[in-house]
Amino acid sequence: MKKTLRDVDLNERKVLMRVDFNVPLSRDGDVADDTRIRATLPSIQYAADNGAAVVLMSHLGRPKGKRNRSLSLKVVAYRLAELISNPVKFVDDCVGPEVDEKIRSLAPGEVLLLENVRFYEGETANDPAFAQKLASHGDIYVNDAFGTAHRAHASTAGAPALFDIKVAGFLMEKELRVLGGLLAEVRRPFVAVLGGAKVSSKIGLIKNLLNRVDRIIIGGGMAYTFFKAAGLEIGQSLLDENFLPLCRELLEISSRGKEKQIFLPVDSVVVREVSVSSELKVVSTGDIPEDWIGVDIADKSVDIFRREILRAKTIFWNGPMGVFEIPPFASGTKQIARALVEATEKGATSVVGGGDSVAALNQLHLADKVTHLSTGGGASLELLEGKKLPGVEVLDDVNVSQPVNDKR
Repeated sequence: MKKTLRDVDLNERKVLMRVDFNVPLSRDGDVADDTRIRATLPSIQYAADNGAAVVLMSHLGRPKGKRNRSLSLKVVAYRLAELISNPVKFVDDCVGPEVDEKIRSLAPGEVLLLENVRFYEGETANDPAFAQKLASHGDIYVNDAFGTAHRAHASTAGAPALFDIKVAGFLMEKELRVLGGLLAEVRRPFVAVLGGAKVSSKIGLIKNLLNRVDRIIIGGGMAYTFFKAAGLEIGQSLLDENFLPLCRELLEISSRGKEKQIFLPVDSVVVREVSVSSELKVVSTGDIPEDWIGVDIADKSVDIFRREILRAKTIFWNGPMGVFEIPPFASGTKQIARALVEATEKGATSVVGGGDSVAALNQLHLADKVTHLSTGGGASLELLEGKKLPGVEVLDDVNVSQPVNDKR
């Protein structure tokens, strides 16, 4: 268990807080979705209300170490100022004399957002000199950016290692508690619903969950590699050929118990080409014509998956059931989303991670109907795979006794 903001004296301290403001922008450059900003408000507000001067750092997009005006965090500062009751300032750099002066003049209760840390190559390279410059901005380090906790970058790993006091924010605390709880004792049956394009991105998760869950439901493009591993024809559907032996092994493990663990679709929506105007038809698993492509689960699969979801007491969902971004192929994903909400209403614990899964719930206005929406796609997967997250490992443990004092 990691120390949090509650465990330290913040009064008249400068808090350097890593947040995840990597938000989608509209065509005219405004914040299109402020969910990630709102998610960090409790930590920012708490620190400011308890006498800290708060220095925020984040990334936005992938500028690859170069300044890119379209990826400036200035627009995020404007949105943050509308959402929080404390004064918000912005500086158009994250290191340098101007930044140092702005931080020196920052009063308790004020908030300063630094410019995009990925404008510097030293961020993603975890360059020690760049990490040292970032670390000089505060007395206490707080990580509230769970979505980047799996990255060993300067702002998430290098800089915090230089602090005597380095703790989790409230969003980070919640993510670790909820997702960590899925690896501990949970109410059963425990069902994992996994989708998305490629097996390669989920194979570690499947292997780790196979011994922990009662059922694994697999949909999306990754299902077709499992079909091929089982000797079925998949036409021109997505295939991770290098993972065929491992998929075959997992299917064999699944079939050894009294009840099978891995559930695959029994029918698919198929098309000749992946486009909104394509002719589509439904075929049974193994009957995909040679030149056709699987793009979604069909009704029989939905019925089977829904039955297993409604039986569950704990559910983890990551990844769409089809090519969700194209409306005609989004039906399976949306129906799974509705089943998840129905199970939650009946008392199940539901945890959702991954952009498309969250997007499906948002489109259906059901995001507030599940137990927990994770803000970290890759981070949540790596945590559930059993991997150590650099941005978490560097933080202070509760049992570590450290005085609250300056690091300089």
